[in-house]
Amino acid sequence: MSKLSKEIKGCMSGLIEDEKKGLIAHFCFPKEFTGFKGHFPGRPVLPGVCKVQAVLCMLEASAHRVPRLKEIVSAKFFAPVSFNEEIVFTVRRAAKDNTEIHASALITNGDKKIAEIKLRVVFES
Repeated sequence: MSKLSKEIKGCMSGLIEDEKKGLIAHFCFPKEFTGFKGHFPGRPVLPGVCKVQAVLCMLEASAHRVPRLKEIVSAKFFAPVSFNEEIVFTVRRAAKDNTEIHASALITNGDKKIAEIKLRVVFES
């Protein structure tokens, strides 16, 4: 597991599986989070790749198997996220077969939509 993945997992709290909504987790990234370094100096913004990795961390925690990103189907970013902001990820999964799933993530902060991400993911044996 990469250093970034470990840090992202450490920022995740309250992972639950809701039958209707899917996986739900809260994330709060501290000022010292690796992802903020250089993105952007003086006004740290959480990179999109960190949001994608957060979805993968949620899937791994739920499935107890390591996911591998096969494709970013779409990624739309609506609002920036800075340090110490709590954001909520809601991830719906649809199985294509026994090893591949499609994951759709909605990321919010209160009523504010932060991002929508759609991924194709496979699980390693």
